[in-house]
Amino acid sequence: EVQLQASGGGLVQAGGSLRLSCAASGFTFDDYAIGWFRQAPGKEREGVSYISSSDGSAWYGDSVKGRFTISSDNAKNTVYLQMNSLLPEDTAVYYCAFWDGASWLGDPDYWGQGTLVTVSS
Repeated sequence: EVQLQASGGGLVQAGGSLRLSCAASGFTFDDYAIGWFRQAPGKEREGVSYISSSDGSAWYGDSVKGRFTISSDNAKNTVYLQMNSLLPEDTAVYYCAFWDGASWLGDPDYWGQGTLVTVSS
């Protein structure tokens, strides 16, 4: 069973930065995709950014392009989300997600617990 341990959320002022981390464990396959979704109060969950372990290709949601950067340390099976120029509308619970295989097509196979990011204006 894949386990995802997310950390790094907190309270930050608008314009500030935070870095989220998600460590994956409990799997043996070589290729996977991992990334982040978020859910703001009263809104549906949305994709934020994902990365493939096989070639490092990444995807970003339109609302975070140019502000957020995803990266991974394959040796540690850990993904990072550097969030800069944060906006109040980035306030949400951020969830780590994991796909078996190198692609993020379809729903994630595993979810981590959420970590709350609050951006004050």
